[in-house]
Amino acid sequence: MTPTPRPGILEVAPYVGGEAAIPGRNRVIRLASNENPLGPSPRAMAAYASLEKELHRYPDGGARALREAIAGAEELDPARIVCGAGSDELIALLVRGYAGPGDEVLHSEHGFLMYSISAKAAGAEPVAAAERDLTADVDALLERAGEKTRLVFLANPNNPTGSYLTEAELRSLRAGLPGEALLVIDAAYAEYATQDDYCSAMDLVAEFDDLVVIRTFSKIHGLAALRLGWAYCPPAVADVLNRLRGPFNVSQAAQAAGIAAVKDRQHVERSRAHNARWLAWTLERLAAAGFDPRPSAGNFLLVRFAEEPGRSAEAALADLKKHGILVRALGGYGLPDCLRITIGTESDTRAVVGALEDFAARGVAAPAAGSGARA
Repeated sequence: MTPTPRPGILEVAPYVGGEAAIPGRNRVIRLASNENPLGPSPRAMAAYASLEKELHRYPDGGARALREAIAGAEELDPARIVCGAGSDELIALLVRGYAGPGDEVLHSEHGFLMYSISAKAAGAEPVAAAERDLTADVDALLERAGEKTRLVFLANPNNPTGSYLTEAELRSLRAGLPGEALLVIDAAYAEYATQDDYCSAMDLVAEFDDLVVIRTFSKIHGLAALRLGWAYCPPAVADVLNRLRGPFNVSQAAQAAGIAAVKDRQHVERSRAHNARWLAWTLERLAAAGFDPRPSAGNFLLVRFAEEPGRSAEAALADLKKHGILVRALGGYGLPDCLRITIGTESDTRAVVGALEDFAARGVAAPAAGSGARA
């Protein structure tokens, strides 16, 4: 007899990440997963390599040194920090800790797919609130929230749209949610957001007992392969996460690399400056070519295409693959007419823009640029 999984498990669609290879090509330009094109800090790489003779040792289960390093860099209380195997694990643990059958997990329409996947895996019901101009809508979120809402996930900046909410909007959302709802701000791209009115919500955690911020080392720190993330929580939420997580959920190598990464502020600033320069350049060039790139507070651009054969996002995706370039298709996010393009190295960024300009020059340009999402 084949064991029967819990009801609803087989309805979970597995997460599918950005493509990393093209059959028949030895080298591809990978711009599908929002990775840091500059790679990790040299200090982080050295810290990782230094542990090659310690692989038989268990890691520090409490990640004390890493939590203290994060707290020092961000001016936070280390007791409120919980580290995880990527922010994905922390999302799943939060859902597991606060939602189950009969409960609802609320997120914006084009939010990160792991919110819905984690909700279904826990037996809860994911609920999507409509966005306004590809930006989370506070009124729509509050309208969909109800007595069954246990968690509300908001990516800020949001992947894949690149849009964000201000501090005033975040406060309005928290104030209007039901008392039993935990608001989770997913600030994976916070380091890239340079807009004056952007707020990572880190300071709000000290004000509210029902607000959590999660962060990652996968983006600006360039440590995606090590699966390292962290959450800043009210004490009671940190206690719940520490009860649920595995006793050694973060490897010693990841902890060592993370400590070195947060201390290398020059690498962070270099990565941020590179992104700001080439993000603006890419947006300007694609708009001039007739495409509709949406302004972004992350390290990527969402580009909308015409919904016509030969002019579509699907056609552009296929054309880019012929040039050995991989970007992210967004049908799974409910945006089949869009592609998400990571800002890469200078040469890779010039390559993808040049390929799309050629695509447009052959008479397959996208519709005229619209008003764009706020950034």
